Amino acid sequence: MTILLGSIADDYTGASDLANTLTKNGLRTVQTVGIPDPSLVLPDVDAVVVSLKIRSVAAEEAVAAASKAERWLRDRGAAHVLYKICSTFDSTDQGNIGPVTEALSRAAGGGIVLVTPAFPETGRTVYLGHLFVNGQPLNESPLKDHPLNPMHDANLVRVMARQSKGSVGLVDLPTVAAGPEAVRARLDALRAEGVAAAIADATSERDLETLGEVALQTPVSTGASGLGLGLARAIACSGRAAAARADTSDAVRPVGGLAAIVAGSCSAATLRQLEVAERSMPVLRLDTERLLKGFDAISAAIAWAGERISAGPVVIAASASPDVVSRLQSQYGREASGHAIETATATIAGELVARGVKRLVVAGGETSGATVDRLAIPAFLIGPEIAPGVPVLRTVGNAQGDMLLALKSGNFGGEDFFSAALAMMG
Repeated sequence: MTILLGSIADDYTGASDLANTLTKNGLRTVQTVGIPDPSLVLPDVDAVVVSLKIRSVAAEEAVAAASKAERWLRDRGAAHVLYKICSTFDSTDQGNIGPVTEALSRAAGGGIVLVTPAFPETGRTVYLGHLFVNGQPLNESPLKDHPLNPMHDANLVRVMARQSKGSVGLVDLPTVAAGPEAVRARLDALRAEGVAAAIADATSERDLETLGEVALQTPVSTGASGLGLGLARAIACSGRAAAARADTSDAVRPVGGLAAIVAGSCSAATLRQLEVAERSMPVLRLDTERLLKGFDAISAAIAWAGERISAGPVVIAASASPDVVSRLQSQYGREASGHAIETATATIAGELVARGVKRLVVAGGETSGATVDRLAIPAFLIGPEIAPGVPVLRTVGNAQGDMLLALKSGNFGGEDFFSAALAMMG
């Protein structure tokens, strides 16, 4: 298998978001969970997205994992590797966007790396190096309260510089609007000044197409799914892949079985989706403090689901409002709180699958990662889009047999996302 585009995603929901974007823009795409075992037979595709869980781990661990994935992708023909990050640039001053970007650049021989988290379709735009979320500066948006990576600075040049060894520059919107040659000239000038990475402005799909065309001629880029859109369209324009939407019908063949929703995200979008779900299906809200104190809320939740799930989908959520999350983190520590939620939701999801769930919706990046790891799913085929950035996923090589999943980043989807996802899964 020789692939046209490789990508390394820093979490599982971001990986499915990117795989969805590549598929919509004409690339046959598969999402793997980590580097696949050599025995796993992957379909013939144009792009592979390797899902990792490296967004919130130590920088050294993230660099090591991404470097192994980069070598695997290069060995399969990838001339360009996109390091897929969150469109809200989730990271701390210790990384991991800067360290991983620099490591991938070194592995590819150095040079300047184009960086942009812009994805206007989901309300993420970059102007003068500042990231806006639905028109709000990043540090004024709900992301300022992210439980793992609170974002308090919208200036991405500053944010990335604080976590990078090399200097960081800017490709501003007038330069991007002037077209690919102007962007290349700006990157050449920054490279001559010793700049190692450049944040690029983008407020429209046209901007992303320009950036994708430029990035494709380099070995490495860093960005959200918006940059993936630009790269996919550049590949399609080159004639190396058909400029048409890839077929997703095979990915949604019925699988039967029971259906469930597990949520660990504390985003405003997920909290609203849970409120709407309560109108049409049973919802159990876990008490996170009881989990942290060691009470066996997991067994109780599984028993609760067992009494109801044969009658229809059930929802189990460990989501809480920002003030509750802040209080628990202050009392028990950020890492302990996050670990308790991930462990509980993944354990519950695993037990539900063991009891016959074949259609599973998971809300939250860390929750999705822990759940997929618990189920030991090796790869996914990409199905149709439920909401921007969230496709239906069909398991490949799964020990539990065929399943359909949706892995939703906390902030994605409309208020009726859960019912819409289950409807598309049959």
